Amino acid sequence: MALEALEHVTINCADLAATRDFYCDVLGLREGYRPQLSFDGYWIYCGEVAVVHLLGWDGAAPENRAAEQGGPTGSFDHVAFSGREAAAMIARLKARRIAYRENHVADIGLHQLFVRDPNGVVVEMNFRG
Repeated sequence: MALEALEHVTINCADLAATRDFYCDVLGLREGYRPQLSFDGYWIYCGEVAVVHLLGWDGAAPENRAAEQGGPTGSFDHVAFSGREAAAMIARLKARRIAYRENHVADIGLHQLFVRDPNGVVVEMNFRG
């Protein structure tokens, strides 16, 4: 049996609403269906897939509850999305005064943008072509 795809990333949030707003309002993803669970949180969708799960301390895995929210993310470095229309995303980031870093990988025609979410997690956005 082989793994087939990355299903989602989960972020333990100091401020659930601010983090939801960042992924939806800034990055253009959308909040969607989340089953009834015993703790607060949001599922953020890219297309039809809930790719980012947001939760607070009470929903974190027991072995992670001692981690500082909004602190260093240990070995977790970043999450990456593919996208279209880099210029529109740059305009969106500038309008919200969100700092970003750009990188170009000319050999493969890749334009990258990097931002931090409200919890300090780096979000990479890849635009091809």
